[in-house]
Amino acid sequence: MKFTESFIISLIQEHYNLEVSCKILNGYDELNFLLTDSSDKKYIFKIATEEHNPYFLEAQVKMIKVLSNSILSEKFQHYIPTKNNQDIGQITLKETQFYFRMLSYLEGNFWINQKEKSSSLSKNLGLFLGEMDVVLKDFKHPAANRYYEWDIKNALEARKNLHYIKSHENRRLVTYFLLQFETEVTPNIADLRTAVIHNDANDYNILVDGDRIIGLIDFGDMVHTSLVNNLAIACSYAMLNSEKPLEVATQIVRGYHEKMALTPLEVSLLYYLIAGRLCISLCQSAFNYSMDSTNEHHFITEKPALKLLHQLIRINPLKAHNEFRIACGFSSIINTSDNHETILKERKQYIGNNLSISYNKKVKIDKGALQYLYDDQGNTFLDCVNNVSHVGHCHPTVVKAMQKQVATLNTNTRYLNDNIVEYAKRLTATLPKELTVCYFTNSGSEANDLAIRMSRHFTKQKDVIVLDHAYHGTSTTAIEMSPYKFDGKGGFGKMPYIHKAQNPDIYRGEFKYGVNNAGEKYAKDMDRIIESLEIQSKKPAAFICETLLGVGGQIALPPNYLKEVYAKVRKAGGVCIADEVQVGFGRVGTKFWGFELQDVIPDIVVLGKPIGNGHPLAAVITTQEIADAFDNGMEYFNTFGGNPVSMATGLAVLKVIEEEELQKNALEVGNYLLERLEALKPKHNIIGDVRGNGLFVGVELVKDRMTLQPAVPEIDQIVEMMKDRGFFISTDGPLYNVLKIKPPIIFSRENAADFVDNLDAVLASF
Repeated sequence: MKFTESFIISLIQEHYNLEVSCKILNGYDELNFLLTDSSDKKYIFKIATEEHNPYFLEAQVKMIKVLSNSILSEKFQHYIPTKNNQDIGQITLKETQFYFRMLSYLEGNFWINQKEKSSSLSKNLGLFLGEMDVVLKDFKHPAANRYYEWDIKNALEARKNLHYIKSHENRRLVTYFLLQFETEVTPNIADLRTAVIHNDANDYNILVDGDRIIGLIDFGDMVHTSLVNNLAIACSYAMLNSEKPLEVATQIVRGYHEKMALTPLEVSLLYYLIAGRLCISLCQSAFNYSMDSTNEHHFITEKPALKLLHQLIRINPLKAHNEFRIACGFSSIINTSDNHETILKERKQYIGNNLSISYNKKVKIDKGALQYLYDDQGNTFLDCVNNVSHVGHCHPTVVKAMQKQVATLNTNTRYLNDNIVEYAKRLTATLPKELTVCYFTNSGSEANDLAIRMSRHFTKQKDVIVLDHAYHGTSTTAIEMSPYKFDGKGGFGKMPYIHKAQNPDIYRGEFKYGVNNAGEKYAKDMDRIIESLEIQSKKPAAFICETLLGVGGQIALPPNYLKEVYAKVRKAGGVCIADEVQVGFGRVGTKFWGFELQDVIPDIVVLGKPIGNGHPLAAVITTQEIADAFDNGMEYFNTFGGNPVSMATGLAVLKVIEEEELQKNALEVGNYLLERLEALKPKHNIIGDVRGNGLFVGVELVKDRMTLQPAVPEIDQIVEMMKDRGFFISTDGPLYNVLKIKPPIIFSRENAADFVDNLDAVLASF
C-alpha cells in the first residue's frame, strides 16, 4: 500500500493530536517521513509492515530507552508516545497490519556529507561507540537473538549471491575475502564476546558536526552477536571514500578501546571482520540488481565498498593488525629490527646452500593474496613475476577444490578414480586433436625427463637438440639438456648426445629486427646439427624448445621458426617437444598455448608450473602412436602423479581460466603493459628492447644501444629498488640483463599501470 503525505498528516492528528506537515523520506527497510509541527519542531515517523515482527520493534524501543536514560541521552532519538501512551501504534488497512512509531529529530550532518573528516572525528566516533556499548553491555532482549544476513558472523552466507557479481575481478576479490573470513574468523567466533549491538553505524546513520559526533539513528539492524562487530561495521563505513582507510580505522579503534577495552583476539580479527561486512554489502547489492530493484539505498555504497575492498587487499593484514594493537596500547607484533638472522642461520644449517634466495635484503613472505604477497614486516608486494601462481595466490576456487578433495581421498593411481579421467579429458580438449594421451607427474622437470624418455623409446635414438641458453629443469636428464645449467658455473659441460641450436634472438642474435624471414634463417641452423648426426649414422630423438624462451631471454620466437624446425626434425626422424611449462594456459593471450602462436602441432607437450597454480602437478601429453610405443612392457607408475587432489586442483585451475576469461585478460592487460613499457623507451636509454606476448614480457636493459652492452649491475639495482617500492620482478637471459615480467594472469590494468609508473621513476635515476 502507498502512504500519501495527506494520509500521514491525518494519521498523526488522530493518534498524536499534532498538526504537522509531512515529507516522504527514502528508506532501506521501513517507510520514513519527516514531520514538522507549527513551531518548526521536527519528528521522524516510521511505518513498518506486518512483515516486521512487533516483538522486534519492541526490542528496538527498549534498547533506545536504555540509551535515552544514560549519559548519552542527547545523542539518541526519543520515542513520542501516542495519545494512548503507546510507543508503537497499530492500524489495519485492507486486512494488513501496520505498526507506526514517532521519534524525536536529531540535527546534524550525516557522516557521508561531512566534507572534512579529521582524525579527531574518527577517534570521537570510536569513543562514542565504545561508550554506547558500555551502556548496552547488560542489555538483553529475546527478539535480538535472531538470524540476520547483515550480521557479520553470517558473512559466509553471502556466498549464495556471489554469482550475481558480474565482474570477474570483483567476484574473485569478494570470494577471496570470504575464504579468508572462513579461515581466520569462523574458527574463533565462539571465543568472541557477545552483546546486543546496533549493528549498522554506517555513514548514513551517524550524525556529526565538525569533529563532534551528534548521534546515531536507526536501530532496525540490532542483533545479538559478537561485540566487536559493532566496531567493525563502523570502521568499514567510515573508511569508505578515504585515501588512507587504515588510518581512519586505527583512530576509531583507539577511541573505542578507551571506553570499551578490546581483547587481543578481537583486535586480531578486525581486518577480516571489516572485509566480511563489505562482502555482505557487495553480494547483497549484486542480488538486488538481479531483482531489478529501484531502491537507491540498495546500491548506495556499492562503488565505494568495491574501492575499499581493493584498497584492503593492498594492506598487509599483519600491518592492519599491528596498527590496531598499537592503537590499543598493546605491544607490536612486528619486529622491525629483525634481519632474519635466525632463519637464515638455520636455513644454512639444514638446507642446501645452493638453494638461492632472492634479493640482497631478504624478504620473508608469510601470506599470498591473489596478485599480492605479504611479508612479516607488514609490507605488501605486487607479484609481477610469480608465474607459478597462474590464477593468483590462494585463489579461492582452487583452494576450495583442494580442501574438499584432500578431505575426501588422496591416494596413488592404482585405483579407479573419476578425477584423473575427467582432468585428462578436460586438458586434452584444449589441445589439438592429435594430442590425446596424458601422463601426470609432479614437476616440469620430471615431465621433461619423461618426455625425453618417451622420445627415445619411440625413435630408438638418444641424441637431443636444444636451443642454446635453454633451461628445462633440475633432474639429471633435464640438466643435461639445459645449456643454462651445464654451460654455467658448476656445470659439467655438454654431453655428446646433446646438441645446441642457435638461439633465435632477433634483438641480439645474428638475424635482428627487420630482417626478412628471420625465423626461417634461424631454423637453418638445424640443418647443421642434423647433418652432423647423419655423418655419425645417427638421427635426432627429439627437438625440445620452450614456445617462448624464458631463461633464454624472455624471447618471443620469430614467425615460422618452429614450423620450419619441426619439419626438419621430423624429416630426420625425430619428434618435436613443446615445453609449455612457463608459457601455457592462456598466458600468451591470443592463444591458449604458446606453440599455437607458431601454427604448429607438437608430438609431445610438456606442462608444469601454472597447471596446478603452485600445487606440485605437471603433465606430458602426446599422440596415441608415441604412447603405444612407450607401452613396451615396462610399467609407468608415479606414486603421486595423477593423485586425486592434484587432479581436482588441475580441474579447478582450468575452470577458473575459463569462467574468469583469463586468457582474454592476459591479452588485454598484456597489450596495455607492452604499450606502456614501449612508451618508456624514448625516455630511458637503458631500455634496449621490450618484447613478449600477453603476460609473458621481457625488458632487456643495456648500457649502450649500439654495442648492446648489458646493463649489469644496474639491472640488479633496479630490481632491488622496485622491491623497495613494493614490486617483485627478477632478471633473466643469458647475460642476466632482462627484466622478467610474468605475473599471475589475473594481473589488472591498474596493476600494470602502477608497475610501469614505478619502473619509470626508478629508471629516471639511471
